[in-house]
Amino acid sequence: MLRLRISSRTLHLTRFTDEEIERYARHLVLREVGGPGQQALKAARVLVVGAGGLGAPVALYLAAAGVGTLGLADADTVALSNLQRQVLYATADIGRPKVEAAAAHLAALNANVAVQAHAVEVHAANAREIVRGYDLVLDGTDNFETRFAVADACVAEGKTLVSGAIGRWTGQVGVFAGKPCYRCLVPEAPPDAETCVAVGVVGALAGVIGSMMALEAVKLIARAGEPLTGRLLVYDALAGEARTVRIGADPHCPTCGSGD
Repeated sequence: MLRLRISSRTLHLTRFTDEEIERYARHLVLREVGGPGQQALKAARVLVVGAGGLGAPVALYLAAAGVGTLGLADADTVALSNLQRQVLYATADIGRPKVEAAAAHLAALNANVAVQAHAVEVHAANAREIVRGYDLVLDGTDNFETRFAVADACVAEGKTLVSGAIGRWTGQVGVFAGKPCYRCLVPEAPPDAETCVAVGVVGALAGVIGSMMALEAVKLIARAGEPLTGRLLVYDALAGEARTVRIGADPHCPTCGSGD
């Protein structure tokens, strides 16, 4: 099973206060997490790209779980239309940079978490520099240009990627570590790609898929269960059904393939 590269020295230095022991009590009694898993969460550095519909529940649950350092990358500001699904924000946040408002709300939730705000648009030119400083990356953005930049940077920097997407009533979550990579699944942007702005999305679906992404992150960091590595979970909210499919490595993939 995949292992994140969090040094044993870092883990050895993580100690819990009495307040943290009470805060994380439900994790500490879980056999699959326990003290070692919670120490790994506290030592982890996790980047969330996109502080929107998916990034909002991801950030809330990872902060609540006790991830030590949480990076947020988003250049957008909070808009009224965001509040239908982006549960991290309030009406008073309208007009504020998302990463600024998010950092304030996350600090109020858990002051033990250090939030690093990247108020920038992530693209091919800066993605590797941003990704490099983290152990794990979660991408919840809504455009393929950013998704490809983040995915390519993760492969180049040897980082595991948890990717999520939603539209209308359907969502998906996948975990990519080396091969297959995200480009093996989506080699190029579909010509008929839809956006939530154009086709809409039910607000609660963002919570479902964002929570699944956060859950995969906790499993990866705490080494619990079997992550969705090399698999894609597809959820149909209207039908109330989910299915998981395996992703094959593409030998001709422009990012992780042999290039032959």
